Amino acid sequence: MGKVLKRAKELALTEAQRPAPIREWRNAHWLAVATVCIGAFMNQLDASIVTIAFPTLRHTFNAAFGSVAWVGLSYLVMVIGLVSAIGRVADMVGRKLLYFYGFILFIAASVVCAFAPNLIILVLARFVQGIGAAMLQANSVAIIATVLPRGRLARGIGIQGTAQALGLALGPTIGGALIALGGWRLIFLVNVPAGLLGAVAAWFLIPRTRELTGRVPFDFKGLGALFPSILLGLVVLTFGPAWSWFSPRIIIFTVAAIFLGFIFVGHEKRTKHPMMKPQLFRIGAFTEGLTSGFFSYTVLFGTLFAVPFLLQRGFLENARTAGSILTIMPIFLAVAAPIGGLLAERYGARIPTSMGMAFGSLALLLFAIRTAKLSSVEFELALLGAGLGLFTPANNAAIMGSVKRSESGIASGILNMTRSIGASVGIGATSMVMDEVVNGLKINKDLVTHGFTVASWMLFGCCAVALALSLFRKGEIVDLEAAKMSEG
Repeated sequence: MGKVLKRAKELALTEAQRPAPIREWRNAHWLAVATVCIGAFMNQLDASIVTIAFPTLRHTFNAAFGSVAWVGLSYLVMVIGLVSAIGRVADMVGRKLLYFYGFILFIAASVVCAFAPNLIILVLARFVQGIGAAMLQANSVAIIATVLPRGRLARGIGIQGTAQALGLALGPTIGGALIALGGWRLIFLVNVPAGLLGAVAAWFLIPRTRELTGRVPFDFKGLGALFPSILLGLVVLTFGPAWSWFSPRIIIFTVAAIFLGFIFVGHEKRTKHPMMKPQLFRIGAFTEGLTSGFFSYTVLFGTLFAVPFLLQRGFLENARTAGSILTIMPIFLAVAAPIGGLLAERYGARIPTSMGMAFGSLALLLFAIRTAKLSSVEFELALLGAGLGLFTPANNAAIMGSVKRSESGIASGILNMTRSIGASVGIGATSMVMDEVVNGLKINKDLVTHGFTVASWMLFGCCAVALALSLFRKGEIVDLEAAKMSEG
């Protein structure tokens, strides 16, 4: 029995070799990209389905904006806290292995979410689901970066961006239809078939990891400072309006979050085996891309949080109609994403990222000054989606193209952690603004519309910062090997 268990453990912790016909096919690397796209699709489908359900959950559980926001934030907090660490572990033990188990955990947590009896259990299940999402996200871009030639990297990331956009696009429509059909619980069960498909594909289509870094001690101290810092910061952001900004617990949580953040930065600089390599942040293209990417995801998820409330509580549309309208943004994102990747390959990152953020800034400006007109919402969503589609693959390619292949896992982890922090801040800050304007549970059409206007101005500022960073970015690296050759 002991030998059987030992053998089972070895099999469970060993990356499976792909079938010979797949290994020998010259275009097999695109099968791995397709598999990564399943995970990207599923993650974003889950994200957008949840956002369309926020008004329903708020009504069902009689909760404030800040409380309902934690259905999204709990998921993102785990991704933020773990994605970089998992990326580093993946560099040591294998990306395929963790990607496969990420699907398994995500499926199991989705089932628990679907049968959660109250908001607390739902949020706790979303925490667990976030662990599975972190295992998927930490390895997605890294797998693409290691299986594709550098000259095809931007195209591969553009395809992945299209899959993400399709998930975002289908989420509101499917979510609105499922809520109308059988309630909010169905929106979590939809993850099960997609997750099973992804798990099988990961086992058979993703190649074993060939370039591993040496085994080093895991940075538990760094994680122990980073995770509570982020968690406390988001608690302050979402519950500040309800608890009062100057209440003792908000002040204590704020000071603790800042203190732990400084502890984390100092520890990462001193430790021999950091969770996030500080040296990577000395690379101009890497740091510039992360910063502008942070603001782009703040805009994306802030909009995904706010628009359903505008449509369902401001314009009194039902969930199905609101979902169909919200779908416009990710559809245009999906169309523009491969174009952004191709532009990055040909002209570098500056042009598509600057164009994208210019479109986004204009869309949010129009949102802020034309909120009262339902007929204008579709145009602004299309413009914002196109802008984010042009920006994201080009920016991600520049980030990943600026690091060594052996560091793809940790770079991908940092990239995804930054994306999740941006998404969390977008949801948290937008819920904070709307909570301040709407004043807790007292809600009516005019207050929701005004709250959306204020939130749009805030998101416009974020987009404008990303535009400035894109216009003046120094890094134009998309193909690292070519860049090294040009240096001499």
